[in-house]
Amino acid sequence: MSFEPEAIRAFEHAGWQRSAAGYGDSFAHATAPFIRPLLDAAEFFLGEQVLDVACGPGQLAAAAAARGAIAHGLDFSAAMVDVARNTHPEIVVTEGDAEDLPYPDNMFHAAISGFGIHHVPRPQVALAECRRVLKPGARVAFTVWATPDENIAWSLVFDAVARHGNRSATDAPPSGALNRPELCLRVLEAAEFTDCSAELVRAEWLLPSAKGLVAALSAGTVRMAALIAAQEPAALPAIINHIAGQAERFRRNGHLAIPIAAVLARGRKSTDGGNEDVRKPNC
Repeated sequence: MSFEPEAIRAFEHAGWQRSAAGYGDSFAHATAPFIRPLLDAAEFFLGEQVLDVACGPGQLAAAAAARGAIAHGLDFSAAMVDVARNTHPEIVVTEGDAEDLPYPDNMFHAAISGFGIHHVPRPQVALAECRRVLKPGARVAFTVWATPDENIAWSLVFDAVARHGNRSATDAPPSGALNRPELCLRVLEAAEFTDCSAELVRAEWLLPSAKGLVAALSAGTVRMAALIAAQEPAALPAIINHIAGQAERFRRNGHLAIPIAAVLARGRKSTDGGNEDVRKPNC
């Protein structure tokens, strides 16, 4: 299958338009544990301008504002923008394209993206745009989901679908995978960031049941939701039962505590003189 940026953009846009209303009560619980380490990695000061690229319903930008930033969010989904504006009036939210940011050069003290960069058709272009709008010495920091072998919530679903459904049923276009640290480093360096690093960060996703996992992925994601929706309805009970059996080992205090993992990557825009700016956040 060939790489077609506009097909990827259309697929992702339709999916996020659909999931905007239900994201906060579903998949947002999976992304929440990674907000703090992501903001720590961005290294911004109180009162500084911070841009959240692919901000979705605005939780990450709102958390930056709670730390004292002047927070801006950008998303290409009008439905997500509406949710963010209505839920978080403390942030400035703009509808726009991550690959063509509607901001002047050297505006922001930090750029962040929580599980958004891997949904962009051309992550390198989006990161180059982040570099353009950052001030010299400022940081970009982003999270993406790790590979299924590191990310149990994903592997549970993929294994169940492989056994009882059809992994090839979805017609989702291919995307640029950024699910390993070395891939994130490569795209950061290609976008001309320096002082780059990437590491795995682990957390747990608390869920009531395997059915709750499938429901959350269906309501608050795009590619996983497409895979689940593409399965024959008659196969779904067996898929959920398989997940339930495999996930039972993670049950604790009446809930499933499913291990999840993300890659946290960051880089710095060089200063005009080529020396790296040493910045220590006071937030």
